[in-house]
Amino acid sequence: MSVDLIMWAAFWIVVIAALFVDLIILSKHKGHLTMKEAAVMVCVWVGLAFSFGGAIYLVFPREKALEYVTAYIVEYSLSVDNMFVFLLIFSYFAIPKHHQPKILMYGIIGAVILRFLFVFAGVQLINAFTWVIYVFGAVLVFTAVKMIVKKDEKIDPSKNIAYKILKKIYPFKADNGTDKFFLRENGVLYATPMLAAVVVIEMSDIIFAIDSIPAVLSISRDTFIVYTSNIFAIIGLRSLYFLLSGLAAKFKFLQYGVAVILLFVGVKMLISHFYHIPTAVSLAVIVGILAVSIICSKADNRQ
Repeated sequence: MSVDLIMWAAFWIVVIAALFVDLIILSKHKGHLTMKEAAVMVCVWVGLAFSFGGAIYLVFPREKALEYVTAYIVEYSLSVDNMFVFLLIFSYFAIPKHHQPKILMYGIIGAVILRFLFVFAGVQLINAFTWVIYVFGAVLVFTAVKMIVKKDEKIDPSKNIAYKILKKIYPFKADNGTDKFFLRENGVLYATPMLAAVVVIEMSDIIFAIDSIPAVLSISRDTFIVYTSNIFAIIGLRSLYFLLSGLAAKFKFLQYGVAVILLFVGVKMLISHFYHIPTAVSLAVIVGILAVSIICSKADNRQ
């Protein structure tokens, strides 16, 4: 068995075990986590991701390990922005906190499947058509500018196309006292806010993938590096969500930082055929942007 196959096998074993622990064993808290508990769980999942990066460093060339760490940080920072969107979705549909973990579970499983499809499609496209990298770069730059210019624009889940289709298929019953996706009354099957939230989040996963996959492809074209960094950024998102739900107001500039990171990786893709920015430099720039956004947020909170 080759080293590549061994690492793929090790990756799937770790991921399946981690998802089992996160989605099955740790789901008993029903969303009632203290900030300290959520922070500890986030640190455990991040530690697991970096431990896998250590394994990559030992097995593959040093450059691959740098690519993995850089890609992971980019994807995790994008996941932070995604969690703010999830907060808005849960608020719009008035999903009780003890029902949110169930929806997040479906969101995470959907993200794992979608990233698998998007990663392999993206790598194949870039390898087959080199000009696609310019399209990906332009998409990231456009997204970044939109995030910066329209930062105060409120996301309205009711305008989500998947939600509109759902309402045309099933009558909607605004019952937030149930964790079921459907309710049957007088022979009529109704969709609940739980199903609506899942549908909107799964659609959001597709939109997030359109941003995140080009972003990580600016770091590496290696399918193993791209996919593993993506999935490790997804593992433990439920813990990250519960941590951010209590810290959202304290890191108001973090989302601007994410937008600047997208702008940077977009420009990196657009100039890739003329100038290659070393992975180590990319890592330093990305970490620096995140650090500045966090420091600015803390400084603003003290005023």
